[in-house]
Amino acid sequence: MKDLRQIFRFLLMGGFAAAVNWLARFPLSAVMPFSMAVLVAYLIGMSVGFTLYRRYVFPGSTRPIVEQSLIFLGVNLLGALVVLGLTWLFLALMAPHGWPLVIKEGLAHGLAIGVGAVVNFVGHKTLTFTQNAKRSDAGRSSRHYKILILKAQYLTANDAGHCQPRLR
Repeated sequence: MKDLRQIFRFLLMGGFAAAVNWLARFPLSAVMPFSMAVLVAYLIGMSVGFTLYRRYVFPGSTRPIVEQSLIFLGVNLLGALVVLGLTWLFLALMAPHGWPLVIKEGLAHGLAIGVGAVVNFVGHKTLTFTQNAKRSDAGRSSRHYKILILKAQYLTANDAGHCQPRLR
């Protein structure tokens, strides 16, 4: 049930960020080429998404914010490439239809954003906002334990008049 609520929140917050992305592209297209407008709109939506996901979807992440930000950028870079590639693919598939270009571009971009959302959810859940960063506490404890053993052996050896610790 918790996973369903998380997916719902992701879709809700992601839907809002996607709407910002989609709507921002229209005025941007008036001042820059279509591909650049798609990418800039994606960056705007991505900024909104990071803030909302971090706060409302994945609030308990144990990763430092700098790590989250860098991984978020990487996941979203992949998402941006998916969105851009699929936008052009969908646009090409709609070429035979006599619809106005603005309608074709809007539909192609909107569909591509939907597919990109799936890529982003999986990436953010498993990489960006993990609850336990992939650091092994057992490995860290084991190393700490070995260091303590070496120190104890060194102190014991020094007490017996030896200078070298015994390593196992």
